[in-house]
Amino acid sequence: MHAAVPSFELLPGAAASPVILHVPHSAREIPAAVRAGIVLDDAALERELDDITDAHTARLAEVAAGLARVTPWRFVNRLSRLVVDPERFPDEREEMLSAGMGAVYTGTTRLGTLRPADTDPEPLIERYFRPYARAMTEAVRDRLAATGRAVVIDVHSYPTERLPYELHGDGPRPPVCLGTDAFHTPASLVELAREAFAGCGGTGLDTPFAGAYVPLEFYGAQSRVGALMVEIRRDGYMTEPGGPAGPGLHRLASALATLVDGAGR
Repeated sequence: MHAAVPSFELLPGAAASPVILHVPHSAREIPAAVRAGIVLDDAALERELDDITDAHTARLAEVAAGLARVTPWRFVNRLSRLVVDPERFPDEREEMLSAGMGAVYTGTTRLGTLRPADTDPEPLIERYFRPYARAMTEAVRDRLAATGRAVVIDVHSYPTERLPYELHGDGPRPPVCLGTDAFHTPASLVELAREAFAGCGGTGLDTPFAGAYVPLEFYGAQSRVGALMVEIRRDGYMTEPGGPAGPGLHRLASALATLVDGAGR
């Protein structure tokens, strides 16, 4: 597990596209210096990565971008969320702090210890979280300048069976969960997603995961930034946990491409 890859990558789309496919949790890469602060042995860390990684979602977004009539932009995290989770609030606003999973995780999916509880998160936040946030903010700003709006579609996956760390995992686990934000997710975007994924087994709203990612500069302040989280249940496209992708990936990517095209109009 060596960091020979950049922390993140912005893959350009069409100049006229307002859509950014955001893929924050697909990678397993952990730099050696970060690995040194994780207390799990190698075998336990691999099991944790199987559970916590949204495997193949970068590939899913890539295929969808290739199928879309107007190519969306893609912002892809190239490091594991066990380095930092770029979608968490970096402060006390983050409810997942109660599970040891703020921007820098100290707990595991099965309520074990990932890092010592007294780990200072600031070095990792400064090294990885803030540059990521700045770059994502700039990507959204560029789409606003170029097209007058931006639509951030988060591409995630989640396990078929609830993991112990989930705070709100006792509700339905639909094939596709659509996460929304009261300010940034218009009803029209939800309807587009429902229609796009209708052939993928059905959708649910904000269950078992809720919310949608918007860079903090625009969050709750800029209505021209739309956002939707797409959480795909893993049994629909891969062998759990951490196994290969299957034929469902292309079907879901086709649905995602349909959503991209609708959101970009």
